[in-house]
Amino acid sequence: MKGVTMCTLVGLLVLAACAPPQPATVRVMTHDSFDISEETIAAFEEQHNATVEILQAGDAGVVLNQAVLSRDNPMADVLYGVDNTLLSRALKADILDAYDSPLLAEIPDDLKLDPQYRALPVDYGDVCLNYDKGWFAEHGLTPPANLEDLAKPEYRGLTVVENPATSSPGLAFLLATIGHFGQTGDYTYLDYWSDLRDNHVLAVEGWEDAYWGQFTYGSGGEGDRPIVVSYASSPPVEVHFAEEPFEEAPTAAVVGPGSCFRQIEFVGILKGAQNRELSEAWVDFMLGTTFQEDIPLHMFMFPANENAALPEVFAEFAAIPDLPAEVDFAAIEANREAWVEAWAEIMLR
Repeated sequence: MKGVTMCTLVGLLVLAACAPPQPATVRVMTHDSFDISEETIAAFEEQHNATVEILQAGDAGVVLNQAVLSRDNPMADVLYGVDNTLLSRALKADILDAYDSPLLAEIPDDLKLDPQYRALPVDYGDVCLNYDKGWFAEHGLTPPANLEDLAKPEYRGLTVVENPATSSPGLAFLLATIGHFGQTGDYTYLDYWSDLRDNHVLAVEGWEDAYWGQFTYGSGGEGDRPIVVSYASSPPVEVHFAEEPFEEAPTAAVVGPGSCFRQIEFVGILKGAQNRELSEAWVDFMLGTTFQEDIPLHMFMFPANENAALPEVFAEFAAIPDLPAEVDFAAIEANREAWVEAWAEIMLR
């Protein structure tokens, strides 16, 4: 009996030694807008004999708050989706470990905002004014070319924007006006917003209401505002999802100097990550071309990696601003609430 038991034990040990290792798991906490193809995630899982667990936890601000609150017992290994409007808060909370990924060599320096490599740039998108080409052609009016145009009499009542207190693109557009007009001098960003209020610019709570409810093109003609705050990627997205092919995009973005604000989204390894090696591999994968080339038609942002090829519809119809407005991310953290409150005093009261 003892011999049989010993043989059985030896057999089990041999089988265990020959069996493939069980997949490890990397947990990725992200915002609700995270979207990437199943094939892309499967490619990582197969390459690393791993399972990727995506934890979507709300908008970027909520996700960051949860990551900070759970810092002593992190809910995930990797955090993705913190952008440059929240970056200073994430770094100050000291929840991210440094990781100098070799893939950073393929990313432009102007997207790298953390010299300690706790937050690594994954993608970017420019928040800009968009306009309905057909509406302007039908009404014989020249579309706006810059921010200043919105305050002119001929554009009275034509624009819808989002509340920066409740909308990410709304905050980004407010930052564009701060970067463009400044806070001091003869004409500041507050003077500009006063002029917009007097020119009957409409402010709504979020992007969906602005674009699909008020914008003439996005609402299918139900709205009455042919100018909306959206993204430079919105025109190619309209082409991509159109039922009929377009020779040119039906909308366009205003990308003149200082007219847009560039949002940059980052990924970082959370302190206390259960599998540091696999977390690094996932970060490398997010910065690599397989993941990067999947970003535009899933999350409608531009890939950070210079070697990632753009989809044809983006390459043909997207306009990338050469000179977006600049506001230091540390200044955003220090002044965000005051800037939003000052905006509300003008626009909502």
